[in-house]
Order: sequence, then structure tokens, then C-alpha cells
Amino acid sequence: MTTERDLEARYCAHNYAPLPVTLVEGHGAWLTDEHGKRYLDMMSAYSAVSHGHAHPRLVRVLAEQASHLAMTSRAFRTGALGPFLEKLCQVSGMDMALPMNTGAEAVETAIKAARRWGYRVKGIAPGRAEIVVASGNFHGRTTTIVGFSSDADYRADFGPFTPGFREAPFGDAAAFEKALGPNTCAVLVEPIQGEAGVVVPPEGFLRALRRACDRHNVLLILDEIQSGLGRTGKMFAFEHEDVRPDGLIVGKALGGGLLPVSAFLARREVMELFEPGSHGSTFGGNPLAAAVALEALRVLEDEKLVERSAELGAYLIERLRAVAVPGVRSVRGRGLWVGVEIEPSFASARQVCELLMTKGVLSKETHETVVRFAPPFVVTRAEIDWAVERFAETLREIGVSHAARRDPVVMETRT
Repeated sequence: MTTERDLEARYCAHNYAPLPVTLVEGHGAWLTDEHGKRYLDMMSAYSAVSHGHAHPRLVRVLAEQASHLAMTSRAFRTGALGPFLEKLCQVSGMDMALPMNTGAEAVETAIKAARRWGYRVKGIAPGRAEIVVASGNFHGRTTTIVGFSSDADYRADFGPFTPGFREAPFGDAAAFEKALGPNTCAVLVEPIQGEAGVVVPPEGFLRALRRACDRHNVLLILDEIQSGLGRTGKMFAFEHEDVRPDGLIVGKALGGGLLPVSAFLARREVMELFEPGSHGSTFGGNPLAAAVALEALRVLEDEKLVERSAELGAYLIERLRAVAVPGVRSVRGRGLWVGVEIEPSFASARQVCELLMTKGVLSKETHETVVRFAPPFVVTRAEIDWAVERFAETLREIGVSHAARRDPVVMETRT
């Protein structure tokens, strides 16, 4: 009998290696598979489901807007776009926004805006603009973006790549300033690197970048696709250091877990350099997306989900750091966004995630050594306790398996 998995394996490109589970339903922080088994979602689709699955207010707005007007393209004006972008600018402190669909599209938009500003405002010679990025970055998978990735797997066989990017070590503000030159139009960084393993930079890194960009007349653009909209316990991660970027990239949670919605926001001086025909997207800013994204922003405020992320995130980190079992090298994160680094000689992060899945907890590894914990903001303390207990149980079972095989394993726990 042909199953859904068989069909996917046959007809879908193998650009993902999903865990062996087929999900059919989701509500709040829980998912259900085809056999009726429930799983606690500790992944949130990389922050896209921060509001929880099928949030009733968002589903209601989705249905209401779809029944009236879902799509026109921006060849015409609609009533939903203005209120959405007004709210987005208000919560971010930016002047103007350009709506797109996916995070990678918003990053590409930011790159175009930075280069145009470099030529028209800073006076960089044509074709010479440079953007400084961080080592270990992840901003998407378009050909331009993977071209400035430092991960060989993301780049392999996709060249030739777009020039105009320089790399500096993440967290090293002095190295970033050294990389700035007369042709630098922007610095593009994630305030916290998600795909790299939830890597939190040293305190003061963003403040130092802000000062360096001011000294060299360079735009500071922050990619908050994953870290933004409450994930770190603030509406935006840059608020932890009380800095203000020149450009901001948002996405994922902006769609409320229902639609792909993203945007590039910036100071008016930067955004007004766009003119008709210089950029666009058929689906970007469509009425359905705008209505849902506006409600997603309202829900974050009305239900105090950002504050909830701060409170429960601190609790999650505390609970994970208290796990007194072998195999954990470090626990790091901010808000409801935590990376647990696994000792490589103990187990791979993939092995941990696969065993966790059998116990009813869904997460995903990154870079082979880090297990991510980023549940929806609607998760409860009791659910966090339950997930951490399953995690500790998983590591104990792996440790017992090692002992039975008499493998030489580093049995050290560090936090």
C-alpha cells in the first residue's frame, strides 16, 4: 500500500531530511500524527508558529479576509495593507516597510536597498558596493545569499556567486570595524545566530556595531526573521542592547503560523530610494497576508506573548541547565529560544531528536551537535517540565546504551 511518505519520497526533491513522523493536525503547542499520537512542538517551525498552531483569532481573520478578498497584487490598492504596515512600523520603530513573502526575499530586498543607498547617498562608485556579513551566518538559500555563507554545504555546486560581500567573525565588533571601508554600504547580521546553533554574541556587540557603522557612514541592517517578534523575550532582539538599526528584516512569526509574510523595514531616507519598477512581488503585501499579519501583531500585544516568552524562556533555560545527566556540553539562548550542545562523542543531535520524537517531543538538530528548543509562546510551565524530563530521560538512555557497549565516552556535563 502506497503511503504519504512513499509519495513524498518519490515526488518531492530530497532537500530535507525530515524526522520519520507524518503530522496531520496542530493546536496550540501540540501536534498530532496520522496515527493519533500527540507531540509537544519544541520547534515552532523555526519561529514561524510562535503564536501556536491554529490560533483561533488568526484563523478567524484568515477565513473572514479570504471570503472577501484574498489576492489582487499591488497593481491595485487594498484596504488591508496600510493598517498592517502602520502597525509594523509602530512596533519596530522604523519609518517605512516593504512587504514580501519569505524571509529570503526580505533579505534580498535589504541587499538591494543597501546597495542603492550606497550609490545614491554615500557616493560609492558604480558596481563597487560591499556588505559585511558574519561568519556562521544564515540568511536564506537564494544564490546570492548562499554565496556569502561560510557553510560549505550551503554553497556546494551553486556558484558562481555574487561578489560584494566581506566576512567578519560573529561577536567580534573590532573585526567588523576593521572590515569596513569606503565602499562598505552596510553591515548585515543576525542579533543571535539561529541556524548556527542559537549563538548569543557577547554583551555590547550590537552597541559596538552601531557605533562603528555611525563612524564609517554604513547602514546597520539586522536580520530578525527568527529572533524578532518576541522570540528572545523582547519584541526585537536589538532591544536587549537598546540600539536602533537602519534596516530591519522580519518574517516567520509575522504570518501567525498560517501564511508566509515578511518585510524589510528601514529609515525613510533608505526606503524612499525605491521607485516604481525598482522592486516588487506579485504576492507581497496581498490582502490576506496583510490582514493575518496585522492580527498576529495585535495578538502578540493583547495576549502579552512577548512577556510570556521572557518569563518562560528564563524558566526553560534554568530547567535545561539543571539536567544532571552526561552528554550536555552547554546550554545557551535567550527567551524561548535555546540551543543545547551535545558532546559529539556521546551522541549526534540527530540521534537525540529521533529518540525525543518517540517520547512525544519534536525538535530539530542543527550543525550535528545542537538540539534546539523553541516552543510556541503559548506553551505552559507544566509542558516545559514534561519536555525537559523527556530530554533528560533520552540522554540517560543513550548513556546506558554507551555503558552497555563499553564505549569510551566523555561523561561530563557543562553549562
